[in-house]
Amino acid sequence: MITLTSDFGLKDPYVAEMKGVILNINPKATLIDITHDIEKFNIRMTAFMLASAAPYFPEGTVHLAVVDPGVGTQRRAILIQTKKGFFVGPDNGILILAAQSQGIEHVYQLTNPKFMLPNISSTFHGRDIFAPAAAHLEKGVQPIEFGPEINDPINPEFAKVKRGHASLIGEVMHIDGFGNIITNINEKMVQNYAKKVNVELPKISLILTFGKAYAQAKPKEPIVLIGSHGFMEIALNQGSAAEKFHAKVGDKIVVTVA
Repeated sequence: MITLTSDFGLKDPYVAEMKGVILNINPKATLIDITHDIEKFNIRMTAFMLASAAPYFPEGTVHLAVVDPGVGTQRRAILIQTKKGFFVGPDNGILILAAQSQGIEHVYQLTNPKFMLPNISSTFHGRDIFAPAAAHLEKGVQPIEFGPEINDPINPEFAKVKRGHASLIGEVMHIDGFGNIITNINEKMVQNYAKKVNVELPKISLILTFGKAYAQAKPKEPIVLIGSHGFMEIALNQGSAAEKFHAKVGDKIVVTVA
């Protein structure tokens, strides 16, 4: 099984071209679209979407992601092998959040021309490098055959949570359609936290109760909880927390025991 994630949209033929390349190499491949509506060039959004969806796919799935503002430059093309599957795409941070959650075992740079198209465009590595790699990998080619192992893949700031004195310092990863403020702080990091926590955003400081469901708060009242994708989020029952607290993607957030 191969999943595809990109910012290509469906108006242009780019997604179809990648699928055609994959099926020419591996006609038996099962292709699943995660999304092609990523905001153009938005690496953080891609990382969040991929990290949210990847855990629900079978073991051995190859996740192909192409949001690649550095295409044609010296940025590397990589393959990440985890304990559960594989991630293929540019080395710009879009793969790392999802891969870390599965446990990274090896990272390889895609350099072997045997597993690329003969003619490589400097503007469409999704079709000419990443799609062939995903197809050959799913067909049974061993990861080590694609190129040398590396140990320094890009690990962007949005994938990191810093620990202060009795606090966690993270950032807002995503604002969903309900206005929920989704952070990069995962469930394991706050599992020993008390019932009430102090949450500091750039424009407000709140003392919030940790809950398990939105409706545990009264309508239009805030609550902090672990969302369906395993990340801590601040929500407003039947309202938009992002609007009320003037939060946006990339904002710093500090969480301490109240």
